[in-house]
Amino acid sequence: MTFRQLLGIVELRTKLVSASTFAAATAFSFRATGSLDLLGLALALPAVLFVDMGTTAFNSFFDYWRGEDRGGRLREPDKVLVTEGVPALAAFFVALGCFFLAACLGLAIAFHSGAWVLWAGGLCLLVGFSYNCGPLRLSRTPLGELMAGSFLGAALFLIVYRILEGSWGVGPFLASLPGSLLIASILSVNNACDMAGDAEAGRRTLALVLGPRGASVLPFALGFLAYALDLFLVGRGILPRAEFFCAAASLLASVPLYAAMARRSFSHETKGPSMKSVLACLGLFSLGYVVGLLI
Repeated sequence: MTFRQLLGIVELRTKLVSASTFAAATAFSFRATGSLDLLGLALALPAVLFVDMGTTAFNSFFDYWRGEDRGGRLREPDKVLVTEGVPALAAFFVALGCFFLAACLGLAIAFHSGAWVLWAGGLCLLVGFSYNCGPLRLSRTPLGELMAGSFLGAALFLIVYRILEGSWGVGPFLASLPGSLLIASILSVNNACDMAGDAEAGRRTLALVLGPRGASVLPFALGFLAYALDLFLVGRGILPRAEFFCAAASLLASVPLYAAMARRSFSHETKGPSMKSVLACLGLFSLGYVVGLLI
């Protein structure tokens, strides 16, 4: 297994999701306290990335092991277990290694920030593993988008915020929700493109529950709600006024990306470009969100 194939197993390009939540929580904490816990940052960032990479590696292994990733319809270059013949056990041990490193960092963070990190981090590891493993695989249910948005968005935001700021509250929770909605929209694009394969594999994703028309509308509805909530939080004083202008700028930059997704529609053939577009939308939103907090 080469280093490039290792990056394919963990799908490094998708780590923008957890990195954007981490950056937003860090900026929100800095605005609240006027300082940064550099040691907490140095421990938390790699722990977050290892949990995210381990979850993706487990997904790669179990999708291949169950035969749900098939060469005949697969066009995703990151699926190296299928496209390049990488041994499946390589993905399994990569996942275990990532979770082990995350657990070690979690212990260090617990010494730094308190024992609460152990149960919070343990829950994240459990959800990450259960997402595509066990008798009730979350990825096979209509809860997939909800769980992805909740844990890669709100839960991660609050964990990072407490590590850096030392407390929780309603304000940070509300501030985490716009990003959570956009993260859910990423999975909704993924599932809208994979409807045919998911139906064949016996999954019951939210896209399949909604049907083709509902699944094609959901990513845009979640994006709209994310920006609407962001502006609502500005009006309530939870986010600063500068956030309004930054959100407006990021929305204008995202409109062509959303328009391109609408034109090409959602299918397995358009999955690659659509995923790049929706990830870029998250990146633009997150950049505007962080800049608005720091101005």
